[in-house]
Amino acid sequence: MSAIDNLLAAARAGLDRAAPEQALRLQRDGALIVDIRPHVNRLEEGEIPDSVVVERIHLEWRLAPDSEWRLPQVNPDSTVIVVCNEGYSSSLAAADLQRLGLPGATDLEGGFRAWRSAGLPIREGGTPAVP
Repeated sequence: MSAIDNLLAAARAGLDRAAPEQALRLQRDGALIVDIRPHVNRLEEGEIPDSVVVERIHLEWRLAPDSEWRLPQVNPDSTVIVVCNEGYSSSLAAADLQRLGLPGATDLEGGFRAWRSAGLPIREGGTPAVP
């Protein structure tokens, strides 16, 4: 296996990854879905309703429970589901968030494209990212 394959496997070993239908149930129960996809993908493909858009380069600062730039709805007990296009970058990002003190961080298996393939709700894309 390549180094990135090993890194991805290690990241996923610590995650309780959510299938699309499970992610929707978790969201309805209060989980925060965080979309880290590039603007062009969100604009072309749409977004998950009630998700929060955070650029990947800002993710740790916006979600680390002890960050002065943390989103107000995030605390150490939060369940956060990170979403990328296909579920690779989101696994690495969720593992980073766990290391920063957010044990409820996980990701969406198969990413946004699995959500869309499952026929789950989608809103028009292009929401500005959290500054």
